Amino acid sequence: MVDAARARKLADRIQQIVAEMLERRIKDPRLGFVTVTDTRITADLREATVFYTVFGSDAERSDSAAALESAKGIIRAEVGRQTGVRFTPTLTFRHDPLPDSARQLHDLINAARARDAEVARKAEGAAYAGEADPYKKPDEGEDDQE
Repeated sequence: MVDAARARKLADRIQQIVAEMLERRIKDPRLGFVTVTDTRITADLREATVFYTVFGSDAERSDSAAALESAKGIIRAEVGRQTGVRFTPTLTFRHDPLPDSARQLHDLINAARARDAEVARKAEGAAYAGEADPYKKPDEGEDDQE
């Protein structure tokens, strides 16, 4: 079994190499504004999954996925050259859904805040339907009689 610290260090290095390759060397016109968010590597250091996000529409996302798939061999060769490991891990590119989920969650929180503000605005001038304190309390006179 491989040391977990070594695997994490290799994953971080692969993430840096892939990001640098996408920024400087890969000149595919289909490649959009791609950000490498995370890299995970298996315990045996044979397979690495590179998570990425694309700023833009679904068409730009699919074009970028095709560009990454076609450049996978060049990127893997550079990873092998720069890391110096005995076996260069195979690369799998996977779109990271986390930013989309975060954006959706942010929108839901904003909608809940707007509804809370509307309820608070309606409650400003409201009065109680019954008494202000609906709980029964013992009469003050009963304590004196006992």
